[in-house]
Amino acid sequence: MQHFPIFLAVTGRRIVVSGGGDAAMAKLRLLMKTEGRITVLAENAADDVHKWAAQGKLTLIHRAMDRGDAICAALFYGANEDAAEDARTAQIAASEGALVNIVDNLADSQFITPAIVDRDPVTVAIGTEGSAPVLARAIKADLEEKLPATLGTLARIGKTFRHAVDVLPFGAKRRSFWSDFYFNAGPSAMDNQGEAGVIPALNTLLDKHVMTRQAEGHVDLVGAGPGDPDLLTLKARKAIDKADVIIHDRLVTPEILELARREAVIIDAGKTGFGQAMPQADIDALIVEHALDGAHVVRLKAGDPTVFGRLDEEIEAITAAGISYQVIPGITAASAAVANIGQSLTKRGRNSSVRLITGHDTRGYANHDWLALAADGEVAAIYMGKKSARFIQGRLLMHGANPDTPVTIIENVSRPDQRIIACTLGTLEPTMSDANLTGPALTFLGLAPRDAAANIPATFTQQEAL
Repeated sequence: MQHFPIFLAVTGRRIVVSGGGDAAMAKLRLLMKTEGRITVLAENAADDVHKWAAQGKLTLIHRAMDRGDAICAALFYGANEDAAEDARTAQIAASEGALVNIVDNLADSQFITPAIVDRDPVTVAIGTEGSAPVLARAIKADLEEKLPATLGTLARIGKTFRHAVDVLPFGAKRRSFWSDFYFNAGPSAMDNQGEAGVIPALNTLLDKHVMTRQAEGHVDLVGAGPGDPDLLTLKARKAIDKADVIIHDRLVTPEILELARREAVIIDAGKTGFGQAMPQADIDALIVEHALDGAHVVRLKAGDPTVFGRLDEEIEAITAAGISYQVIPGITAASAAVANIGQSLTKRGRNSSVRLITGHDTRGYANHDWLALAADGEVAAIYMGKKSARFIQGRLLMHGANPDTPVTIIENVSRPDQRIIACTLGTLEPTMSDANLTGPALTFLGLAPRDAAANIPATFTQQEAL
C-alpha cells in the first residue's frame, strides 16, 4: 500500500485550486460537496466556475497563483493543464504547508483523490493508486447501484442516537441493534413514514433490544483453507465477519485474518511441530471461556478442521460446556496442492484410493502400514512431513518401495510464494533438507507434477509453473 487512506477534516478550512479549465472543473464538482472554503486562481475560468463564484460556492481570483495564496490551506490542486505551471504552483503550495495534488501527475502528488460514492455522512472511497482508474469507476458504479439513496439519511439520524444506545453492552448486543436498524427497521420506517418516522422507529427498536436477553455464545470451527483467501468458502467468510473472538492456528495467513472485523479479539493459538506450542487443553479452555461470556467464537484452522485438526477434542470440550457449535469445512492442503501440480488424487488404472497421513503425531514420528504404502501405484499426501522425511523414506525403502517412485514437495500451498519440488523417493533426502523450506509443506508420495514430465526444472514457483 503506497497511499494510506484517510478522511481529512476540511470543514471551514481552505482548499486552493490553481486552474479554471476542464481538469479544475472535474475536481471542483467533487470539492463542492465538502464544507471546505474553496479558492480558485485562474486567469481564464470556465463559465460554470464564474457561476459557482456568483452563487457563493467558491472564491474566484482572476489571476495566476502567487506566493501567499496557499497560506493556511489544507489541500492544493494543481489543475493548470500545463506541466511547468503545475510545477511552479505546487512548489508554492508545498512551501506554504498545503498537501499537494497535481492532476494526472501521480509521481509529484502528495495525495490522490479517490473515486467517491457519496451517501453523506456515509462515504465510500475507492482508490487504485493511479494504476486503474477505469476499474475504480466500475466499482463506484456497482456501489452506487447497491447502496440506497436513503442510506445517508439513516446514518445521519443514527449518529444523533448513538449515546442513547450506550445502554446496551458493547459488543454483539449493540452491534445487533445497529444491524437491525440499518437493514430492517430504518428502511421500513423511511418507506412507510418518511424521515419523520425514523426516530420513533429507533426508540421502539431500542426498547426491544434492551428487553432482549443477551444471546448465548456460539462456536464455529472453521477451515481457513491452505492460505489463499480466495479459497475460503462463503460460509467461512461470513463466520469470520461475524466473529467476536477468533482463535487461530499458526498457519492461518495474515490475508485471511485481515477479513476479521477491526474490533474482533484475535488470539494466536499456534503450534509449531517439535517446538513451542499452546497446549490443546489451553486452547479448549480459551474457546469455552469466551463462548460462555456470550461471544461468537471462531476457531480458525488452516486447511480443513477435520484433517489432523484435533477437532474431536475441541468439540468434546464445547459440548461438555453446553455450548452450540457448527463445523465449517475448508479446502484441505492436499486438494489445493494436487490441483496446482496438474494431477488428481485418484486415477483409473493407477490408484482407487488415497491416503492422508501425518509425518508425526503427539508421540513423535508416526507409524503407518508401510508395506501397503510401499506398493506400486499407491498415492499418499503426507502432512507435517518435513522433519520426518528421512524416517518416512527409510521405512518405505525398507518395506520394498521402488526408489524411483515419484515424490512432489509443495511449500506454501496456494500462496503467492508457493514452491514445487519434484524428486523421487530415493532422493527425498537430501532434497528436503537442501530445499531449506521455511513455510508449511505437503509431500505427495506417488505423484509427480504434470509439468515435470515436460522437462520443466524440478524446482519452480507457482508463477513460473503457470
